[in-house]
Amino acid sequence: MNIILLEMLACPACLPMEVPLELERAGESGDDVVEGVLRCRRCGGGYPIRNGVAVVVAGGPNARERPAGRYEDPSGLSAYLWSHYAELFEDPEATPAYAQWSDQMPPSGGIGLDAGCAVGRFTFELGLKCDFAVGLDRSESFIAVARKLARARELTFELKEEGRICSTKTFTLPPHWKPEKVEFIVGDAQALPFRSGFFSGVASLNLLDKVPRPLAHVMEANRVARATGARLLISDPFSWSEEVCAAENWLGGTLDGKFPGPAMENISRLLSGRSGVVSPPWKVSPPGAVWWKIRNHRNHYEVIRSHYVRAER
Repeated sequence: MNIILLEMLACPACLPMEVPLELERAGESGDDVVEGVLRCRRCGGGYPIRNGVAVVVAGGPNARERPAGRYEDPSGLSAYLWSHYAELFEDPEATPAYAQWSDQMPPSGGIGLDAGCAVGRFTFELGLKCDFAVGLDRSESFIAVARKLARARELTFELKEEGRICSTKTFTLPPHWKPEKVEFIVGDAQALPFRSGFFSGVASLNLLDKVPRPLAHVMEANRVARATGARLLISDPFSWSEEVCAAENWLGGTLDGKFPGPAMENISRLLSGRSGVVSPPWKVSPPGAVWWKIRNHRNHYEVIRSHYVRAER
């Protein structure tokens, strides 16, 4: 864990109180904390740092709300590495989705946050737009791989072809990318372990329909963004599922309840302050969409349209 994170971290178990975390029992290598514990002096909670990865997720009954499933197994890792980096090893089926999302996030100073970063592609994109970028995800395996890639600039992995047949792929980060300006952390996007108003840019790509409390995530993204001089990008296919999230908590896709109708309209209304929930309000740009893919194996692709909304304040 890059020591720079200490100035921005807060105990997720104590939210909405923002209690800083203190580093104890640290094994360090320069600015990198390899082993240690992040301790909250208010609640006594301890968050481990293992092999350089800080795991800052509150305990209790909601600590593992998001089932591990594909996000921790090798097949899921293969699928997401392909989705994020396929063009770097010149796969003809690769899409320009991440470059298109990046175009929606103008350069700015300060620190950027990629919430639900998976294996880190958009975090690297933010590293080109901000002074520093942090990628956060619940999957420890995804974060470990993203951090390994940032340190080595190169990754070799097994790409699933069919059944138990895999091919070995190696790719290298482009020379102009700046992995020294990114860090990755395990955390919950519904209880972000950061101080309020810290980030100049916040992105949430394809995450809202994968968390049990999507409104909590939107409110957390709003909380950690600066009150002024901030950029926000939310993109999602809105594949609502009651296996992940109770229908009463969806932000759209229903005919009644708190958020009837299309989710993108409801999110734009939320961010603009018209619902009286988000403050200060955001200036919301017209929505758009990006087509992207996940490759489960060589004969099975998921082709997905992810609608996005951009906002600034």
